[in-house]
Amino acid sequence: MGAGDIALCGSSGSEATAQLLDTIFADGAPGYVFTAGDNAYNSGTASEFANCYEPTWGRQKARTKPAPGNHEYGTTNASGYFGYFGAAAGEASKGYYSYDLGSWHIVVINSNCSEVGGCGTGSPQEQWLRADLAANSAACTLAYWHHPRFSSGLHGSSTLTQALWQALYDDGAEMVINGHDHDYERFAPQDPNGVADPSGGIRQFVVGTGGKSHYSFGAPIANSEVRNGDTYGVLKMTLHSTSFDWEFVPVAGKTFSDSGSQACH
Repeated sequence: MGAGDIALCGSSGSEATAQLLDTIFADGAPGYVFTAGDNAYNSGTASEFANCYEPTWGRQKARTKPAPGNHEYGTTNASGYFGYFGAAAGEASKGYYSYDLGSWHIVVINSNCSEVGGCGTGSPQEQWLRADLAANSAACTLAYWHHPRFSSGLHGSSTLTQALWQALYDDGAEMVINGHDHDYERFAPQDPNGVADPSGGIRQFVVGTGGKSHYSFGAPIANSEVRNGDTYGVLKMTLHSTSFDWEFVPVAGKTFSDSGSQACH
């Protein structure tokens, strides 16, 4: 479980979402925490990680599998981010990596494309992703990164990661999780061009609800199913052998929620 756009010193939002993590992972419950970028505001410095992230989401650092956001690169080479998370964040020159969880293969992408040689077809990251997927025989695949390919929020959709979406789509991946827009949005399964594909498409979630602030929505784009712009919370994914359940868990005092289930391809 997790979210993006998380820790700002003095903000109550990241402490409220950290308490959700503490509750769900109480008494040694198994699982990982993902972050979808922009972990420590405003520039991802070592001091901001120590003073803003560590006292909140840092309580679950031992089980965290992070992704970097654009604010991490407010510090040269995202040195504060890589210094804080260490080997858990992958190679510092790349920031992308993968791991397995049960019958699932999970891929973490660095969507700060200009920092890692691009994200387009033939880029080092796209070539790595295709090779990583080809080498893995897991029944189900999940990927997460910061900048959403599709979004009805303030920043909107980004085509920079379209080639990565294509690689995941070609391999039959189930879902993608992003942040960047400080809201929650769930999309129906679709292809890399935003065409609905109920049988083979990727379901995308934007979960920029980690505690920094809230963004409003523009007009909903194609295939957007659920949107909320005023609730901090985390996305809880329960990964079964051939299916998954999702649940948006709101912070204390808020009532918005979203849940559902889907079979793997």
